[in-house]
This record gives sequence, structure tokens and C-alpha cells, in this order.
Amino acid sequence: MTDIKRVNIIVHGRVQGVFYRDSTRRKAMELGLAGFVRNRPDGTVEIVAQGAPEALDDLIRWARQGPSAAVVSNLETAYAPPEPGLSGFTVRF
Repeated sequence: MTDIKRVNIIVHGRVQGVFYRDSTRRKAMELGLAGFVRNRPDGTVEIVAQGAPEALDDLIRWARQGPSAAVVSNLETAYAPPEPGLSGFTVRF
């Protein structure tokens, strides 16, 4: 059985207003991850994702580019203990 991990990602650059959140949601669902994505007041995007370590690695690689209109300048990642009962992947407002 694969261990479940959780990662918090902060994406910097031109990442708001370019469909970054919805694209992240679709990618995370494709990878079987749970969590959420939201815009932050400082212009960054926050992603909280939980699932298999390999799927999280895939999401992190994808997040470095994002959707075609995004320009990612920096990505911060921090691992945290998994959250029990977290399911689905949503866009938060």
C-alpha cells in the first residue's frame, strides 16, 4: 500500500486570471489527488494536495508550468501530515 502524503504549494508569477485554478483542479483529479486550490490576496495561487507521493510529484512538475497562459516564476513546496477524511479536489474562492 502506498503512503499518503500532503503538500502545500505556493505558485508565484502570472498565475491569476489565466485559468490556473481550474486547470489545477482538473490535473489533480486526473492524478487521483484530494485537496483544493485558491487565489491568495498577494497574487499567488495556493495548492493543497494529498495522495500518493508519485502523483504529488507529477502535480508539482505540472505546477511549475501550469496552463499555457501562466508564467510561473517560483514555486514553494512544504510537506505536512495528511489530513484525515480529505476527499475530492475543489476550487476555493
